[in-house]
Amino acid sequence: MRLTMRTSLAMRTLMFCAVNRGRIVRRQEVAEACGASENHLAQVIHLLAQKKFLHTIRGRSGGLMLGRPPTQITVGQVFREFERVLPFSECMQPDGGDCPLRASCKLNCVLVEALDAFYARLDRVTLDELVEGNTGLETLLRVA
Repeated sequence: MRLTMRTSLAMRTLMFCAVNRGRIVRRQEVAEACGASENHLAQVIHLLAQKKFLHTIRGRSGGLMLGRPPTQITVGQVFREFERVLPFSECMQPDGGDCPLRASCKLNCVLVEALDAFYARLDRVTLDELVEGNTGLETLLRVA
């Protein structure tokens, strides 16, 4: 299992905004701190804003900020929005995929159970827990 770059950027963006809480940050600042292209980041920010994780402000003095308190954003929520669009395995596709074993295979049930446990664990971690008291992260992400 490997985290997609989009999910990684989503978490980095949210942590950046949480560290700089109460301040409107610019996409360029996030891109520089997170080692991402602004174009790729724009797609991630758009989805985060659609799902109300971020609030975006247009215009010359615009930017982005958290759409809700960091105590109300869980890692599980973010991962679901970015990772669940990709089936974990072929047999988990809505149409069952082309696996010749799908009619008798029990692996799908095991995978579903494992993913449920994975997301349940991520649901117990808030954005606030990732950044609060994390001085190393604050040093890396705090805007001067």
